Amino acid sequence: MRVIRKIALLAVMSVASLAPMVAAAPNSAATVEAARETLSVSITSITPQVTRSPTDEIKFTGTVRNDTGTALGPLRVRLRYTSERFYDRASMAAYQSDQNNATLPGNVSRTSAMDIPALAVGGQATWTFTATPIQLGYRAFGVYRIAVDVSQNEVPISAQRTFLTHAPPTTPKLPRNKLAVALPVIDQPHRGSDETLFVDDKLSQSLSGKGRLADLARIAQTAPKSVTWFVEPSLLDDLKAMTKGYHVKTKNGTEGKPANDTAGTWLSTMSTALASSPVIATPYGDPDVAALAHQGLDAQPGRAIELGGQTARALLNRNAQTSINWPPAGVLDADALDLLSVSPGKVTTVLLNSTNLPPQPPVAHTPDAAATVDSVAGPIKALVADAELSRLFEPTAPTTVLLSTQRFIAETAMIAAEAGQVEPRSLVVAPSRRWDPNPTLVTSLLKTADKLPWLSLTKLESIKPSKAATPRAELTYTEQDRKEELSAKYLAPVKEVATQAQLTASVTASVAGTRTPSAFDAAVLRLTSSAWRNNTRAGRAVTKLVGTAVDERIDKIQITDAPRTLAGSNGVVPISVKNSLDKPVTLYIDVKSNDRRRLQIQPVPPDPLVIGGNQSGTLQVKMDASTSGDATVTVQLRTIDGLPYGKPERLTIRTTGYTGIALVIVGAALTVMLAAVVTRILRRRSERRLARAGKSRESETV
Repeated sequence: MRVIRKIALLAVMSVASLAPMVAAAPNSAATVEAARETLSVSITSITPQVTRSPTDEIKFTGTVRNDTGTALGPLRVRLRYTSERFYDRASMAAYQSDQNNATLPGNVSRTSAMDIPALAVGGQATWTFTATPIQLGYRAFGVYRIAVDVSQNEVPISAQRTFLTHAPPTTPKLPRNKLAVALPVIDQPHRGSDETLFVDDKLSQSLSGKGRLADLARIAQTAPKSVTWFVEPSLLDDLKAMTKGYHVKTKNGTEGKPANDTAGTWLSTMSTALASSPVIATPYGDPDVAALAHQGLDAQPGRAIELGGQTARALLNRNAQTSINWPPAGVLDADALDLLSVSPGKVTTVLLNSTNLPPQPPVAHTPDAAATVDSVAGPIKALVADAELSRLFEPTAPTTVLLSTQRFIAETAMIAAEAGQVEPRSLVVAPSRRWDPNPTLVTSLLKTADKLPWLSLTKLESIKPSKAATPRAELTYTEQDRKEELSAKYLAPVKEVATQAQLTASVTASVAGTRTPSAFDAAVLRLTSSAWRNNTRAGRAVTKLVGTAVDERIDKIQITDAPRTLAGSNGVVPISVKNSLDKPVTLYIDVKSNDRRRLQIQPVPPDPLVIGGNQSGTLQVKMDASTSGDATVTVQLRTIDGLPYGKPERLTIRTTGYTGIALVIVGAALTVMLAAVVTRILRRRSERRLARAGKSRESETV
């Protein structure tokens, strides 16, 4: 085996000058153990990443770095390998996670090795090895163990493991599996009810530099057009609001912010980058559908799907669809599935975590991603993401782009070569929905997937159940899944705010039974976001803000609180309502006496009261009083659907009615008065006749 040895020490010092120190250093096992954690070896490149011929030259390069705080030497870097293939993915995972140097590949190359006489503190050396598949013992298509270690006196101190895939032509030809990649652009809500008031300013930080949204835009610009993007529409709304001047809530009030040009640039960049890609609009606000189904908020998911589609098509991609749903954490139960299946958006496909729909019975091979689940509306297509492939796009353990790419190649090659699999299968990659991606890694994996001969990148919607479909159990929703939902305690005030918010729209409806969108629909949906699962305190604070805004809107329609007078024992009393909204409203008014012995209310006309914007309206209510004095009535405004609007109002009615005795007295007094008037008239007439008679006698005497 030909060996290329190169040494590049970053710490410039003479090996000779270090020799005395090295010689004095003890070579005990204790020294090796002490160096284990801080003397590291890394593989930085493997070319080619996949070999296809027994004579292909494979070039390995890497580094050794000494961060022990003590100069070390002599050291030896070695290539380790085995000619035995992996036979399943489980053994691959076990090999990668094993940190025991005793289980490294058993063959140690005597020629692909490099000696380092001394390595100073902080020093780094580079190494290069070459080999061919035939030298490594590779005879057939498969995935093989490979590692590089650094040792002292033949005792491994540190090692790095990886995989090498040998892919010569096979007979029969390997099936070309379909691979669909779903990438999320999902955040948490950042606004309350006011369009320009943000509860935080995290988005502005995420848009620039190495911010999360900036990284997603970089990936979108280079990703293959077959990649399917799940975009949360309330995020687009928040960014749109930032393109104008906005305010951020602080402890002492609010802080004004200028228009954010970066937000507009991001929207434009994403719109251009995804113009030809499949875009799925998640329900607006990314609601916790399972929690809503369990807590009686059945109307919210349908409205979220509808509003989500409208928003995404207006701000990002006019072809954005809503027929595929990716639930929080990729898990749902039968109740949530039923709710989605009857939604106006017509959800026909769900994207699930592999734990939510496991194979039944368990299988040794990788199951096909496509399956079918039953809902109240009929069969629904379920696409199950491959957990290991998805984790490679979002690694949780320290790794490098090279190692992740080699693992991805190995995993997909292993799937293609699994025993008994002759039909092409479908695979789905779906990292966690609020991931923080590494653009370099994701771009590398996508480019690699696009050129591997045993993979065919495809759109998510194109994957359908086939002959290769694996029988699966029913939806598996654990007690832990239930605990992770938004709680009943959290959703109770949200439900109340949602009910009150809908009233503000109901008063503008002209036909009973029709649902008019509320000005608070978007704000309420943001309160149901699954983002609040791990931050209920922030969610409650936003709920309070929205609730206050809804109450203020309801208070814009009020009964005028002024004393009313009923003149007499019966008559009409005007009930006035002031509408401070800029649009007409339609209301019914209920009036009830609080003391029916004193005051009776006649039936109110069945016609609704229509009040123009910024105007007042009056309803004339007939009342009967049995006594004079003050009485009270309770007035309740109601929507066209009969729901109470606002709080009931207690009004005072001043009555001047008369009792029966009072009427008799008044009648008698009138009789006496009339008699006196008649007597006076008769008396005057008699006096006039006597006066005329006296004048006549006088005249005759003369």
